[in-house]
Amino acid sequence: MRSDNNITESESFYKDIDKMSTREILEYINDEDSKIVPIIRSVVPSIEKLVGEVVIRMKKGGRLFYIGAGTSGRLGIVDASEIPPTYGLDHGFVIGLIAGGDGAIRKAVEKAEDNEELGWNDLVAYNIDKEDTVVGIAASGRTPYVIGALRRARERGILTACITSNPKTDLEKQSDIPIVVVTGPEFVTGSTRMKAGTAQKLILNMLTTAVMIKLGRVKGNKMVHMQLTNQKLVERGTKMIVEEMGIDSEKARNLLLLHGSVKKALDALGKNEG
Repeated sequence: MRSDNNITESESFYKDIDKMSTREILEYINDEDSKIVPIIRSVVPSIEKLVGEVVIRMKKGGRLFYIGAGTSGRLGIVDASEIPPTYGLDHGFVIGLIAGGDGAIRKAVEKAEDNEELGWNDLVAYNIDKEDTVVGIAASGRTPYVIGALRRARERGILTACITSNPKTDLEKQSDIPIVVVTGPEFVTGSTRMKAGTAQKLILNMLTTAVMIKLGRVKGNKMVHMQLTNQKLVERGTKMIVEEMGIDSEKARNLLLLHGSVKKALDALGKNEG
């Protein structure tokens, strides 16, 4: 029998899945995934509050830290790693930490998540302070590595938040802004890399996208600060400049490569025309 706040470990609604056809497996997984979006809509006010607080702090030079173990830690690292190329923000502003260190990104590190001190130690290595924000990610809400990090951060007046799929947990108690998205039992019992992980990814997308827009890293609906790391992005940037300024593609491309970003190229064009 599960406790009321251990929903992620409760038994799957589906019996004998090992006897199902491939089509049945896929359709039932899809059925479960389809439940996630309306559940996330219910926690939008909490995400909105977190976005506002992060923006205030980042405008003062603060950073956004994600901290988690296993799938949760990896999802935080993925989100953090995509901010510099997408929005042109330096790597040091959104930081993902995982129990066991970078080696745990590819291979699980035994018992790393069970140590309450390691999480805070990992944050201290970055000289964390009151302008920063720490978001603990843990589907279960019980991961000691994450709980310990948030507890220590909160004791020092650092803003804390969490993304979890179980209510009334120790992680929620250590969060100034808890985001509790109850995704229910997994298709494979306890496999929180599925619905719970998908919910985490969607919320992380919402959080950093909204923050970057509010920090002025988007113009209209375009990623004008994106890094030109491949030919596809150079072509995308060129198209943005053509559409914005009405100049030919060759001139737009040359300006883009000269200035290094769409925003800088547009600024330069605006000054020249002014």
